[in-house]
Amino acid sequence: MFGIINFEAFVIAGILLNLTPGADTMYILGRSISQGKKAGILSVLGIVTGALVHCVFASLGLSIILAKSALAFEIVKYLGAAYLIYLGIKTLLLKSKEEFELTEKNKDVNYRKIYVSGILTNVLNPKIALFFLAFLPQFINPDYAQNSIPFLILGLTFVTTVTIWCLFLAVFSSKLSNQIRKNYKIKIWLDKITGGIFIALGIKLALSKK
Repeated sequence: MFGIINFEAFVIAGILLNLTPGADTMYILGRSISQGKKAGILSVLGIVTGALVHCVFASLGLSIILAKSALAFEIVKYLGAAYLIYLGIKTLLLKSKEEFELTEKNKDVNYRKIYVSGILTNVLNPKIALFFLAFLPQFINPDYAQNSIPFLILGLTFVTTVTIWCLFLAVFSSKLSNQIRKNYKIKIWLDKITGGIFIALGIKLALSKK
């Protein structure tokens, strides 16, 4: 249907890929553990929004530019790496308070920024775009290669499974963090670990190759 082949195999492969820890997974876990469930969920929504952007780009063929242009790939890669490192440094420099408000209405947390950060973290990762271009065509009939519909269907299917898995991670990890975050010293270390994760992800992205 719509030029899609082996759809069941695609779904299974997509789920297995979701279970493999990656940059998005670490980003979500970092947000959930250090800032709570709402922050984790919004980071998931941001990541998913970024994935949808890549999905649309792939279906329109725009991501091919990243695959064929070394300069374009390098520019987007370093922008993404710089942004992740910036997030990490900013988190490391946060001044923790002696007491914490553990409610979801914590005024110190800018949830809009968390959502936008999730989008930028995903959109500025060119390897995500290349993933869509390399993975999706394997399940599309060559006769439909110029048709955007099969790309959209497969892309949206993958994004759906990603959303379900990441929401589970965000909620589960935030439940553990509610107990951990009651301890002042542990909260400080969580911030440092989260900042370190962001910096490490940025360096890894900067050193990555096509």
